[in-house]
Amino acid sequence: MALYTKKLIMSTFQEMLEELPFDRITVAALVKRAGISPNTFYYHYQDIYALLDAWFRERAEAFIPSDAPIEWKSTTKAVLHQCKAHPKTVYHVFDGLSRDRLERYIFSLTDDVFMKVVQQAAEGRSLSDDRLRGIAAFCRYAYIGFVMQFFWNRMDNAIDESVDRLGVLFDTFLANAVQAAD
Repeated sequence: MALYTKKLIMSTFQEMLEELPFDRITVAALVKRAGISPNTFYYHYQDIYALLDAWFRERAEAFIPSDAPIEWKSTTKAVLHQCKAHPKTVYHVFDGLSRDRLERYIFSLTDDVFMKVVQQAAEGRSLSDDRLRGIAAFCRYAYIGFVMQFFWNRMDNAIDESVDRLGVLFDTFLANAVQAAD
């Protein structure tokens, strides 16, 4: 029953994101539309931001398998194509959140990903955790800048070509950063 209720809350939230900016979605409106009590909502989520966090994580997990090697280029292309296919939802979230909160979500979602990417690039080399984290942080900042620019440009960029160009830069940087640290 709890799983059904969580799915109901999430699907109702998704429907509302297609219609309204995030900052106009309230728990009261969501529970009314879902036909559940506020207590039921609060049993599963602390507040609307906890629901948004779960929504982001659910979408990220669909693209990033936890046990497989990270293929960040193909994953990024798939995510950006998905975003481009659902512009209302994207901009209802993008425009309905403060930049600080949006960046925090993106940081939290990409932190582990880029650490794994760097660990893959450094496999077989003896790099300190601090060095790995520093390289991953640089990649994460560049990546977040790339994604933010994509949204600021109203998703008009050619996704595959843009990601491929970024990939060349990342591959070159990673190879040099790992080699220099060795």
